[in-house]
Amino acid sequence: MKNTVSTFQAAKDNGEKLTMLTCYDYSTAKIIDEAGVNSILVGDSLGNVILGYEDTVSVTMEDMIHHGAAVARGAKNCLVVIDMPFMSYQTSVYDAVVNAGRLMKEGRGNAVKLEGGVSVAPQIKAITQAGIPVVGHIGLTPQSINALGGNKVQGKSEEAAKKLIEDALAVQEAGAFAIVLEAIPAKLAALITKKLHIPTIGIGAGAECDGQVLVYQDMLGMFSDYVPKFVKKFADVGSVMKQAFTEYDKEVKEGAFPAEEHTFKINDEVLDKLY
Repeated sequence: MKNTVSTFQAAKDNGEKLTMLTCYDYSTAKIIDEAGVNSILVGDSLGNVILGYEDTVSVTMEDMIHHGAAVARGAKNCLVVIDMPFMSYQTSVYDAVVNAGRLMKEGRGNAVKLEGGVSVAPQIKAITQAGIPVVGHIGLTPQSINALGGNKVQGKSEEAAKKLIEDALAVQEAGAFAIVLEAIPAKLAALITKKLHIPTIGIGAGAECDGQVLVYQDMLGMFSDYVPKFVKKFADVGSVMKQAFTEYDKEVKEGAFPAEEHTFKINDEVLDKLY
């Protein structure tokens, strides 16, 4: 069954947990989709895990459209959410609506995600009024990593916690249908989840959120440049890949691959006429 904004809300109302994974390509999208995961986030984390940047700031609209369209072609049942990259929505409400529209029309997304709370509420409201579903994102917001001073847990002080609650309510009021809570104390995330009528999707925010999201390279052990505390490795695919690549390299250099079963034949009579 196709996951939609409505099924997300129904899950929240019925106390059913939601699952989301990042994805950036067609073949992986098909696998995630077939596994029954509810949603795919085409995250600007592609800047780190796909393009090799140190942060997400350098990711462009063209990057997001390119990868979003690839994922959308492979995802039949997942709700495809595409991140709005840095400076694609902060500059003005007009820019936000135009760029969100591009991610839907050219990137073939089902929804867009943008970071921030009260400060981006006008953008969220305008985008939703244009008929585009929005997922909010508060707490640790990677696009603001320079302003935050690094990958730090957010909302630990009374003032900071109150600000996150205010941001969450503002995002909901502006019309977002879900909100990502990243790197905030579990009890604070639980409180926010209870206060909101829209689903919360946690990443480093404890088990009381309405759903969870992880970067798929992290949970499969494929990316080791930086591994957050909140990541659980569900499989060591990175080691399996490395072993396979090593074995391939060895067999080719030793002449063991390709073997006869991997080759095509030609009639000897045809071959004799070529000499």
